[in-house]
Amino acid sequence: MEISLYLSALALVLVIFNSLTIRVIKNTPTKVSGSVSVLIPMRNEEENVKGCLSSVLAQKGLDTLEVIAIDDGSTDNTSNEVKVFPIVELISGEKLPDKWLGKLWACQQLAEKSSGDYLVFVDADVRLSDYAVANSISKMGNWDFISPYPRQLTSGFVQKIFQPLLQWSWLSSVPLLIAQKYSIKSMAVANGQFLIIKRDAYFKSGAHAGIKTEVLDDLMLARNLLKQGYKGGVAEASNIATCHMYKNKMELFKGYQKSLWKAFGSVPGTILAIALLIVTGILPIISTALGSTSGLAAFGLITLSRMISSLRTGSLPNSAIFHPLAILMLLGLILFSWYGKTTNTITWRDRTVI
Repeated sequence: MEISLYLSALALVLVIFNSLTIRVIKNTPTKVSGSVSVLIPMRNEEENVKGCLSSVLAQKGLDTLEVIAIDDGSTDNTSNEVKVFPIVELISGEKLPDKWLGKLWACQQLAEKSSGDYLVFVDADVRLSDYAVANSISKMGNWDFISPYPRQLTSGFVQKIFQPLLQWSWLSSVPLLIAQKYSIKSMAVANGQFLIIKRDAYFKSGAHAGIKTEVLDDLMLARNLLKQGYKGGVAEASNIATCHMYKNKMELFKGYQKSLWKAFGSVPGTILAIALLIVTGILPIISTALGSTSGLAAFGLITLSRMISSLRTGSLPNSAIFHPLAILMLLGLILFSWYGKTTNTITWRDRTVI
């Protein structure tokens, strides 16, 4: 159990270090110069149109703001819902080319249609506070891109115990300050729910065309930018942005299935990740049940890391006690994702992913 104890302690140290050093974006009145294009891909998002566009159009502190939404082959009332906001430019998505993933093609079309100095990619299920974009751009400093990580809203027991793993996974494994200072590509962290990139950096680094087949498009876009010499990284944005990713358990399962097979880089990387998750997430609680003191200590450390991560990112800390159960779910989803990959049965929003 010593290895579990050491790794759990390391995870806690990283969570504390990152929680103290990560760039935090607050919703305070500020003014930024330069034109801004907010770009919103939409496919069957009729339920999200009003909430998303209302929050985007309420942005303050910007010299020039254009908002462009793309109807990416919707079969519901998305297009008509967007037309309720005449100030928003609505474009119809062109046919998906071969070897492109749907959302990436939509984002590429949006960017090509835009004119802003800053390209702000926002998912339809994201809601922004009134100074969210201005404060995020202000927080960029000398960065060329920034990924303000929204607070993840949840509903139901499964989401409440599982979704906080999103932020914990990188807070507990990547020394962000070091990774961002030295632009370490393998340690890049990004979230496409809310992502801001300087226009020149975006197009000169290859845009979405450079990663058109990547299921982890946000992460690979960040790596591409870093590879081309641009700087940037993730920021804590629970004060300025929220996102409710999935409506129910089935959407959550399908959502993670489409990308977890790629999350750890390779089959050996996946095997290593599974081993680490078992050693830190499952063995401590089993050892604790069998009376192991070191197992109890490891469980306490990993639970504390989850609690601190939740507090830092606006989640409920009381879900941390269910960490072993969340890890069991994650392990199952990793296997589910690889099953979909090997059988070519992964779909998302009625499109084949691979």
